[in-house]
Amino acid sequence: MTVHYVAEADDIAEGKRIIVEVEGRSIGVYRVKGELYALHNRCPHEGAQLCKGRICGTTLPSPVYEYEYGRHGELVRCPWHGWEFEIKTGKSVFSDKVRTRSYKVRVDAGKVGIVL
Repeated sequence: MTVHYVAEADDIAEGKRIIVEVEGRSIGVYRVKGELYALHNRCPHEGAQLCKGRICGTTLPSPVYEYEYGRHGELVRCPWHGWEFEIKTGKSVFSDKVRTRSYKVRVDAGKVGIVL
C-alpha cells in the first residue's frame, strides 16, 4: 500500500471537503468532527460526482408526525438522485448492500495522505 499526500491538514475546514486526483481516481477528502475521511467521487447508482453533493444529515426514527433531524455533517447526498452515503464508511443510508468506496486517511507532519 502506498500513501499519496494530497493536501495540508489545515486546508480542510471542519464540515468541508476537497476533491483530489490520485492515480487517476477522483477522491473527496472530508473533515467530520475533527477527523479526516476519504470517499471515491463516484456514486454507485449512475456515476455522478458524489463528492460534489451536499454535506448533510438525515431524519432519524421518530414518533408519528414528528421529524427529528440528526447526523448533521456526517452524510453526503448525491447531486443527481439524492442517494445518501455515510462519509465515515461509504455505506448508503438506505441499504446494507449499496456503498461507495472509502479510503484510509493518514496525517503525517500536517500532511494528509490517502492510502491506496
